[in-house]
Amino acid sequence: MTTRSEVEDLLYLEADLLDAWKLKDWLALYTEDAEYEVPSADLPGDADPATSLFYIADDRFRLEERVVRLNKKTMWSEYPRSKTRHLVTNVRLMGSENGDLRVRAAFAVYRTKWGNTDIYVGSYEYLLRETPDGLRIRKKRSILELDSLRPQGRVSILL
Repeated sequence: MTTRSEVEDLLYLEADLLDAWKLKDWLALYTEDAEYEVPSADLPGDADPATSLFYIADDRFRLEERVVRLNKKTMWSEYPRSKTRHLVTNVRLMGSENGDLRVRAAFAVYRTKWGNTDIYVGSYEYLLRETPDGLRIRKKRSILELDSLRPQGRVSILL
């Protein structure tokens, strides 16, 4: 049985990898059937990307492509890359879903670029899976708890 401490270790590792811009290592934390979603700020947390506009609704292939783009100098929105600090707290194990562990957590992500610091706050919803390589992320949804993306204007970083 997976403990909250093991789950927290995974979520803290994910945050560290994102802050260090080790995106290939970050991607390795995800399963081959992974999903990564960021619903629009005006949507309810249970919105469906098939019927609603999301800022990001990636499967594993699109996540891999996003990592490649973010590491290129031609990705003008993130070159030079932003400095970030991902803070994760209030980690709760919420039960299981089709054999995967459901987890909720709160987040604050600080992004600094060109002399401006923006903050993204919200909650994470995860589905985590036990694999031979350890605990991995099957699905992550970053629910922004903002009225809008102002003054940030966009989500060009990985939350």
